[in-house]
This record gives sequence, structure tokens and C-alpha cells, in this order.
Amino acid sequence: MTLDPTPLADLPPLSCAAVVIGAGPAGLMAAEVLAQAGVQVDVFDAMPSVGRKFLLAGKGGLNLTHAEPEDLVITRYREAQAWLTPALTAFGPAALRDWAQGLGITTFVGTSGRVFPQEMKAAPMLRAWLQRLRRQGVRFHMRHRWTGWDSQSALRFSNPEGVRPVQAQVTVLALGGASWSRLGSDGAWVPWLQAQGVEVAELQPSNCGFDAPWSEHFRDRFQGAPLKSVALEWDERREGTDDAPKRRRQLGEFVITATGVEGSLIYAASAALRERLQRSGQATCWVDLLPARSAEFVLAEVTRGRGTRSLSTHLKSRLGLDGVKMGLLHEKLTREQMLDAPTLARAIKALPIELVAPRPIDEAISSAGGVCCNALDEHLMLRQRPGVFCAGEMLDWEAPTGGYLLTACFATGLQAGEGAARWWKELSPEQGMPGTVPGGAPGSALPRAPL
Repeated sequence: MTLDPTPLADLPPLSCAAVVIGAGPAGLMAAEVLAQAGVQVDVFDAMPSVGRKFLLAGKGGLNLTHAEPEDLVITRYREAQAWLTPALTAFGPAALRDWAQGLGITTFVGTSGRVFPQEMKAAPMLRAWLQRLRRQGVRFHMRHRWTGWDSQSALRFSNPEGVRPVQAQVTVLALGGASWSRLGSDGAWVPWLQAQGVEVAELQPSNCGFDAPWSEHFRDRFQGAPLKSVALEWDERREGTDDAPKRRRQLGEFVITATGVEGSLIYAASAALRERLQRSGQATCWVDLLPARSAEFVLAEVTRGRGTRSLSTHLKSRLGLDGVKMGLLHEKLTREQMLDAPTLARAIKALPIELVAPRPIDEAISSAGGVCCNALDEHLMLRQRPGVFCAGEMLDWEAPTGGYLLTACFATGLQAGEGAARWWKELSPEQGMPGTVPGGAPGSALPRAPL
């Protein structure tokens, strides 16, 4: 017989001016805006330390933003670009780089247009940011997991000592999506908002890998092998329209896995491939194994006489095809197709890969879905919960990797922080009221609208 766990103790309630739940980039940016407006800010997070996902994302080099023109950056957010435009215009890539410079973090543009800190890591930026936030009076409460609202509309937090109700004049939710749950983004907040009448789109994997039906031989031999210097093509249909799909093409690389494919090229196509699977139960993408060579050149080389050489030797010497690229051709083509020059040439330039399912959301880099835009006002405040604002990946948008994810998290954090500061000022118009920091605290200037 399993005994019920001991109920957590009821801890004394807290009363706060502004509560930010979630200590990732969106939440910290909202906290900074509020602190600069003269509001006492308390940040709560379920993890033992701040910015866990941010630090892990920057482990191999923090891709902070992208150096594309800002009007092009906005298009990367697909169907969400219209309602994200105000946030991205107010705090786009250039403003984000200036903000980082204010922390003493110099950035540079890589060859792909991605923007990185000079030191490449996230830790120096996070340390400098936290030092500034603490100087501004921001207080942090770690190991506090939000569990919704109680019957008195107080925020409820569980921590190792018990359950604590917290009354807040204004609240910013920056709870993340549902990828990397071990770092705190587990989507547990969805039913709590839905119970308040908030419309939430289903959380789904984004920037994710996909399953493909590899043979045991191919899987065992090539799992973990990167396909470099290739191009991927896929069909993309604008969601909610009957328009014909548009063929997209992108250069890059991806990796063969034990279950299918993953990597930067696959992530770029993941939204379209996931939607295709949802509509029809199947999705196909096409790999150009030699994107620097024309179809005519490839056909001529495949057709060229090879004498006594094997086909594999011929393709390696004439076209440089070997290893995983050659293995993929053998995986997808029959022996007869390999020996038919026109069929082989077409496959080299557009080899179809059938995908059967996205990988689970907890394996994904990010998630799609979240709080719908029609559930929010222009300041990112919940229409069903006045005084509660939302920011970051918990909102219903998605973007490819390349700095776009962090850019929108920072931008919506600032927008929600501005909205929350306006709301707080309406509640506490007199300078010096309890819960304020008289005159605000020093820090870098953020592009804020007047409060």
C-alpha cells in the first residue's frame, strides 16, 4: 500500500509590488524594465539557479541574435510576425546588441550572419546582468515552483519548505514552452491558464528532429554521421490558407540519427514538416547532395564511361560522393535505380527522404504554440486576468534557430515589462509608495515608451 505524501506546510504569505515568474531572458528583461520604472521586483523560478536554459543554449557558443536587416528578421516568425512586429521593432537585433554592450559584452557577426558575444559563452553576460539587476533592487526566489492561483487570487508557490501564497499588484509570466523540461520549461502552466478562460494553442515540438524509417544496416553504420555541404528542399504552405505550397531551399548540414534526422537544416524546415505531417500523415523533404554542381554536370559525370571501375569508385572520383552521402543513395535507391544514369543523377540532386513523425517535444530546441495573441492586449496583458502579462516562449510563436528565438524572448520581455510598469503606475501613481524604489535604479537605458 502506497501512503499519500505528507502535505506541504502552509507558509506565511508575501505581498509584492511586481512578481516575475520565470528567470530566463524574457523574465529578466521584464524585471529590468520594471526596476528601471521604480518598481520593487521579485523574481520567482522553480530551478535552483537563474537562466538554466539560457546557459545550456550558450554552451557551444551563444547565438544571441542575427545581423539580417530587421524587416527580414521579422519574416522569420511566420504567422506570428504581424503581432510580434511592435516588440521586434522596439527591441530588435541592433537594440539587443547595444543592450549587451551596456553590460560590457562586445558582440561580433559570424560568417553566417549570426551574432555572438566575443567570449562566445552565455555565463559572462548572465553574471553581468544579474549584478546589475541586484543593484537595481531585484530580489530572486529560487526553488519556487508556481502552481497557479488560489481562491483568493494569490499566486501559489511550492518550495522545499512548503506552499507560499504571494499577492502581487502586477505579474509577468515568463514560463517558457515545453522543451527541455529538466531545465524548467515543462508546460505545466497550460491547464492553469486554460482554467482562467485563456486560449492556449497546443504546445508542439519546434526546431526538432524527425523520425525516418532507416534500415538497420544504414542506421547502425551511419548514425551520428553529418551530411555536410548539402541543400534541403521542402514545401511550405502558409498556415490557414489554400495557397499552393512554396518550395523552399536552404544550404547547410544535418545529421543522421538512430531514429531519423536532426540538425540545423532540419530545424529550418521543422515547422513546415510538422504541419505537413499533421495534415496528411506524411512529409517529404529532398536533399541535394551536390548543391555546387548543376544537374547537367552531374548527369554528364554519372553517364561518363567508368570502364572496369565500380560505381562507388566512379562516383567518388568524378563527383566526390562517398561515406554517408553514398550510403544514403544506396539506402533510398534500388540496385536497378543506381545503375540507371538519369535516375541516379536526379537522386543526387533531389533525393527524397520520407519522414513519419517529429521527435518528442522534450527533445526539441524550442516549442510552438502557447498563449494565443487574441488572449492578450497590445501590452501582452491577459484579457481574462487584468494585471497579468505574458512574455517569451510561452506565447504562440515560433522561429528557426539562428538567434531569432532569443531575440523574440528579449523583445517580448521588454514589451511585457513596459505594459506591467504602466499597469503598476496606474495602481501606485504616488512616488514612494510601499513596494517602490524611489527614483528607480541606475542601469542601461532601454528603448521604453513613456510610462
